[in-house]
Order: sequence, then structure tokens, then C-alpha cells
Amino acid sequence: MSAFVIDAFEFCRSNGHREGVTPVAEMSRLNKDCADQSGQIAWTIDGSTSKQGYPQMTLSVSGTVQLVCQRCLAPFAYEMDSSTVLMLGKDDEHADEIEEVLNDESIDVIVGSRECDVRDLFEDEALLALPQVPKHDACPDSKLLDAVKSDKPSPFAGLKNLKPE
Repeated sequence: MSAFVIDAFEFCRSNGHREGVTPVAEMSRLNKDCADQSGQIAWTIDGSTSKQGYPQMTLSVSGTVQLVCQRCLAPFAYEMDSSTVLMLGKDDEHADEIEEVLNDESIDVIVGSRECDVRDLFEDEALLALPQVPKHDACPDSKLLDAVKSDKPSPFAGLKNLKPE
């Protein structure tokens, strides 16, 4: 069995802990959203049992990835730091029951597995930590963008000539 594959229920029952660092280049889904494959993601996963007696895992990811700014199209470093709690159900029906009992939007309920690959879990968390529209707080070189904006006449400029005086 791979070091990344765990019995999720036993992991939670025994208060398991795993941590590691994975290069972005090894995360096929994440690196598709990045400007390049540089960087790495540090991750931790801790198993426990909730107050209600359900198996749960706390998953954290952090690291820096290169994204493409959607305003200026230049790459920039994005610092991610995210954590989530995952409750485990035995099947879909049990997961739905747990969601109803908890009634807490901040806790995700998933179907657990006896052969759970934690790489998928922390890559999912890293993907969820990315912004929907990546962009600089202030684009560093907006001269080209400003030039395009100022050189282009307004589409309504021609209407001004049609207006009778």
C-alpha cells in the first residue's frame, strides 16, 4: 500500500497524523491552473472523532503557486493557506444524514474509504484555495493596458456626430 493511501476510518479512530510537501509539478490538476509548475504545497492531515462521534479529518495546505493575472496577463506569486474539516460517512446516505444532523456549512461531509488516497484530498483543498479570478492587487506594469484603453475610441463617439444640434 502506498504511503499516501490510508484507511480513512482507522486513521480517524487512531488520531492519525500525516504531513508532507509535494511539488506543484506532481499535482496534475493543480498545475493546469498555474502559470508554471514551480512551487510546492505543504500539507497536513489529522484524524479524530467529532463531538457527535463521527470520524473527521482536518486538512491544511499552504504554499506559493504562480498564477496568471486576469487583468494584465502577467504571472504572479499567490500565497495559499487553507484548512478544512471533513466528516466521513460510510456511504452517500450516511453522509446526507450527517449533514442534516450537523447543519453546519463550514464542515464538508464526504464518503470515507478504506483505501483513501490523501493526495487527492490535499490537491482538492489546494484547488479550492485558489481565487476564482486570479489578479494582482495592483498590476505592476499597466502601461500597455493603459495604452490600449486610451488609443481605442469610445464606441459611442460616432453617435455624437449623429445628434442634431
